[in-house]
Amino acid sequence: MRYLTPLKRAEGLGSAHAGTQGHWAMTVSSVALAILTPFFLCTVGSALGKPQEQVLQHFSHPFAAIVTGLFIVLGMLHFIRGTRMTIEDYLQGTARKIAIIASILFSWAVIAAAIYALVRMALIGMMV
Repeated sequence: MRYLTPLKRAEGLGSAHAGTQGHWAMTVSSVALAILTPFFLCTVGSALGKPQEQVLQHFSHPFAAIVTGLFIVLGMLHFIRGTRMTIEDYLQGTARKIAIIASILFSWAVIAAAIYALVRMALIGMMV
C-alpha cells in the first residue's frame, strides 16, 4: 500500500522532502559546463606556449579571466555535488562525514587559489 497522495506524486517529493533538487542541480551545472568548456579550452589554449608576459597580458583581459574563473568555480561546485553523492552512496558514519568535509574543503581551496591566481595575473598583466 502506497501512502503518497496524488499531490506528493505530482510534486516528486519523497520521504526526505528533497525531491529531485540534487538531480536538477547536477543537470543544470553539467549543461552549463558543456557550454562553457569550448570557451575555456579556446581561452587557455591560445595562451599555451607563449612567454610569461604575453600570458599575463592575455589573462588581464576581462573575457579570458571571466571565462576561466566561471569554468573553475562552476566545475568545482559540480565536483562538490558529485563527490557528495558518491560519498553518501559508499561510505557510512564518521568516514562519510570526514570525506564530505574533506572534499568540500579541497574544492573551496582550489576555487580560492584559482581566483587568487587570476586576480594576480590580471593585476600584473595590467602593469606590464
